[in-house]
Amino acid sequence: MSTRRAYSPTEILSMKIPVFDFDGVWERAMGKPARSGTWLIWGSSGNGKSSFVMQLAKYLCRFDKVIYDSLEESTGLSFQKSLRRHRMDEVSRRFQVLDREPVERLSERLSKRKSPGIVIIDSFQYSGLSYKGYLRLKESHRNKLLIFVSHADGLRPGGRTARSVEYDADVKIFVQGFRASCKSRFLDHPSEPFVIWDEGAAKYSLEEKV
Repeated sequence: MSTRRAYSPTEILSMKIPVFDFDGVWERAMGKPARSGTWLIWGSSGNGKSSFVMQLAKYLCRFDKVIYDSLEESTGLSFQKSLRRHRMDEVSRRFQVLDREPVERLSERLSKRKSPGIVIIDSFQYSGLSYKGYLRLKESHRNKLLIFVSHADGLRPGGRTARSVEYDADVKIFVQGFRASCKSRFLDHPSEPFVIWDEGAAKYSLEEKV
């Protein structure tokens, strides 16, 4: 096995690491993230997670091609409604949907030249990945951004493996009450929650106070 070279601090500081030039509410929520690495998004059903993922995917299409592996919903009616609600046809040239493509085949696809730079896997639980499998996928595609969508168990990702991914992820996003709260390694300031749906978030806040 080959040994990777060692770098001096000066060499690392001089590196030009590609970033997403996020602005507005996205920049206030996540900063300007690196264009590669892993993110984890989790939340309970009915809190706006699917809507947030679709809004994020559409925004990311500004920067690169996005491929969405719909492992859980496939291309059924609810997924079709989500695409229509968020007008994903507006980014159809940069957004591709895979119908339950196994992770092994997805990895082969990502190894090809000019493959999308951003990958959304929905959901982590349906991927069948172990933590070692997750690390292999991450290592095999170090130049890609891998975004995993996860079920929740209370306030944490659902299952031991997803919780391990949470610790490793560069950006961690918890969705509750139609707000996405982000913990990002790329923030230079305190994060502001991303409001997914104003009316739903306001109603949730009122119910919490009762």
